Amino acid sequence: MISVNNVTLAYGKRVLFDEVNIGFTKGNCYGVIGANGAGKSTFIKILSGEIEPNKGTVDITPGERMATLRQDQFGFDEVTVLNTVMMGHKKMWDLMIAKDAIYMKEDFSEADGMKAGEMEHEFGEMGGYTAESDAAQFLNELGVKEDMHQMLMKDVAANLKVRVLLAQALFGNPDILLLDEPTNNLDVETISWLENFLADYQNIVLVVSHDRHFLDAVCTHVADVDKQKIKIYTGNYTFWYESSQLAARQASDKNKKMEDKKKDLLEFIARFSANASKSKQATSRKKALDKLVFEDITPSNRKYPGIIFKPEREVGNQILNVEKLAKSLDGKPLFSNINFDVVKGQKIAFLSKNPLAVTTFFEIINGRAKADAGKYEWGSTITSAYLPNDNTEFFTGSLNLMDWLRQFVPPYVKDVDEDFLRGFLGKMLFTGDEIMKKTNVLSGGEKVRCMVSKMMLQNPNLVMLDEPTNHLDLESITAFNDGMLTFPGIVLMTTHDHQFMNTVANRIIEITPKGMIDRLMTYDEYLEDDRVKALKEELYS
Repeated sequence: MISVNNVTLAYGKRVLFDEVNIGFTKGNCYGVIGANGAGKSTFIKILSGEIEPNKGTVDITPGERMATLRQDQFGFDEVTVLNTVMMGHKKMWDLMIAKDAIYMKEDFSEADGMKAGEMEHEFGEMGGYTAESDAAQFLNELGVKEDMHQMLMKDVAANLKVRVLLAQALFGNPDILLLDEPTNNLDVETISWLENFLADYQNIVLVVSHDRHFLDAVCTHVADVDKQKIKIYTGNYTFWYESSQLAARQASDKNKKMEDKKKDLLEFIARFSANASKSKQATSRKKALDKLVFEDITPSNRKYPGIIFKPEREVGNQILNVEKLAKSLDGKPLFSNINFDVVKGQKIAFLSKNPLAVTTFFEIINGRAKADAGKYEWGSTITSAYLPNDNTEFFTGSLNLMDWLRQFVPPYVKDVDEDFLRGFLGKMLFTGDEIMKKTNVLSGGEKVRCMVSKMMLQNPNLVMLDEPTNHLDLESITAFNDGMLTFPGIVLMTTHDHQFMNTVANRIIEITPKGMIDRLMTYDEYLEDDRVKALKEELYS
């Protein structure tokens, strides 16, 4: 168990945590959520001992071992991949080094023999004799093949280093597992493996993630970091979000009787409890939800952006035609022979094993890059808005947000006053004096929110989104997801957010160096389709 007692942390006048008192118990997985800058990662560092609070203590049950996912990809450059994983169990690793040092002594004595024997026994109790094979198994399951196990970490590609460090954290069955953004740079197959691993994990897990699908798959509880406090709620992220929204609606309905409110909330709990029995964490989550009483459900204090696109006109019958489009980079094909038409009502997710392929495709159809071959043609009724992966070029000056947004007002819009611009910025939670903030001091998330304000201002009937959830907090991601669900126009997008992809897209196009796969189905259906799997092997071989 972890017990957090009166933990307070402040940097100057900025207070992150004020007398936080919570506990985390065995058998539960806690999703740590909160707005950007609320202190989620800092809290994980307090638990791990990396940061000392100004006041208070973190107590761990004696004898329990804690493991943390390290984000330092250069911290093990001179260590082999296999040894990097085994170093995750520090006590066992240190014992192995000490034991081997005794055996290497030239003047090996009887006392050394006795000491080595004691070490061997302790080493065996820790599982040391199967450590190499256990570490190798973790690596293989995470897609790091055996021929890489003896390579130095400095020679390993960045996306594979992430998997090695993940294997390091998971190695040796730690009693407490702290994971900060564990799905970053992982492909969908590896994320699925991790979901299944954590669903069966019997110890304590705390995970910080912006991936709602991942949080829903693994979490039994939500630890909400808000207003310098942390409160634990039963259920996964979707349960927390929907229940808090329901409670907020009921709180605003002053005419609704208390008994009716109680009935609605209890029915909501029962429905989610039934759904939990079908999830990967069926037993622990259902037990937790069955113990809930309606008083445990409270409205959230969070603010959600209003991401609402209102097309100036409806799309016509001709939207986008792509014929034999191809592009190479440094002599290697990114994609080739891309052919498709977009029709009304479609929201298309674009995929590729190489994310640069999709970004380059979007840049081409936006006229910002040139194809090597092929052509594309937009319909005359299309008004598009594009959210690029890299928005640097839009923030080179130092305008305030009001003047920055004013640049993008469509020519047909008249009488553009301060209230008009404030309305679009306010939808993205820029209020009061924040609209006078200079663009050269904005955070990554603030820049994306500005770009979304710009897009809404353009009243598009087609939106293109290249990784729209990057840099956004869960509230903004949820609002963006909801906005795309209700958007009446066309959506062309790529995103690593599983839930965004699965709920919005009704067509999947995967572009590869040898051609494309095109299916009218959801993302989950696409992932499970055996014919698609066979075709992917052929196109990527």
